[in-house]
Amino acid sequence: MDSMETITEKLSEIEKAASAIVESAEEKKHSLEQGMQEKRNQFDAELEAKTQEKLEKIRTGLQTKMNQLLKEQEEQNAKAIEILKVDFQRHHTDYAKKIMARITEVKN
Repeated sequence: MDSMETITEKLSEIEKAASAIVESAEEKKHSLEQGMQEKRNQFDAELEAKTQEKLEKIRTGLQTKMNQLLKEQEEQNAKAIEILKVDFQRHHTDYAKKIMARITEVKN
């Protein structure tokens, strides 16, 4: 019976060692999974920050371009209005005569 007890004890020791190895492997696996998740989270955060930075640069560039176009359009409009004012000052009497002629014109 002594040898049977020894075999049982050895098997029990082997089982405990195997359980400890499996438990250790599970802990390492969990630790590695956490590390990988932290790296993924960090990568995602960095990518999001870079994306937002690029989008902001694009928005700023487009806003600047739009403001420039609006300024140019305002300048062109102001010039056109000034030309019309000068033309009106020079020819307002002629315009008034033409308007009166149309109003008083008799249609057949």
